[in-house]
Amino acid sequence: MWEPGGAVSAADLRPDIPHPARMYDYYLGGKDNFPADRAAAEKALAANPEFRSTARANRGFLTRAVRCVAAHGVDQFLDIGTGIPTAGNTHEIAQTADPAARVVYVDNDPIVLSHARALMAGTRSGRTTVIHADLRRPDALLDSVRSADLLDLTRPVGLVLAAVLHFLRDEDEPYRAVTTLLDALPSGSHLVLSHGTADFIPAEIRDRVTGVYDKATAPLVGRTRSQVHAFFDGLDLLEPGVVTVPLWRPDDTPAPGADRVSMYGAVARKP
Repeated sequence: MWEPGGAVSAADLRPDIPHPARMYDYYLGGKDNFPADRAAAEKALAANPEFRSTARANRGFLTRAVRCVAAHGVDQFLDIGTGIPTAGNTHEIAQTADPAARVVYVDNDPIVLSHARALMAGTRSGRTTVIHADLRRPDALLDSVRSADLLDLTRPVGLVLAAVLHFLRDEDEPYRAVTTLLDALPSGSHLVLSHGTADFIPAEIRDRVTGVYDKATAPLVGRTRSQVHAFFDGLDLLEPGVVTVPLWRPDDTPAPGADRVSMYGAVARKP
């Protein structure tokens, strides 16, 4: 069942400014993007051709991670920074495991709200909604989640932060945001997190890529493995811990170079 998340005017979409969510959609082969997004994405791909394969690897990680959390008995998910809906959304994965699973998507970008009604319909028994809120204001975000009255925050929740935290600068306090969200969730909740890194990228390429995103609506802040690991402080990491996303419980033998894909991912349980 679809629960509306709010109306969006066409003027809010700003098609003249590259948008990370629409650029990501382009990397994945989607069609929900504008010429400015495609031009910026092509510049990023020219600097680092692996952007496209990294985006696809991250979607694979999301599928496996949500499936894993659902297998641990979690039947409600809070997916923040969901981006433009595409194949293999969190609600599709969760509701395949449990048709009654409930999913709340949160994003601060009008483009997401404009596409959600058409592309995020839930199953007959499961429910899905989209909330307009900002990860940089986690307390207000949680208030919006509570107001939606879809998730029971006294029961375990799967908190999904897939490829979103690298759009927050250090001054946006990303670690505080994650801690605030986790503090509001009970024992048995799980954190699914993936994050871009420049660990395997030469400085010249890194600077060219970040330059592209500096002209978009959000920056790109790659963090090291140890910095990504710090998001899981106080949690019980599931095996194999913090690894590049193709190496997190792969369904098939990873391709050569999988250990140098520029995205880390992990899943952890709140004790």
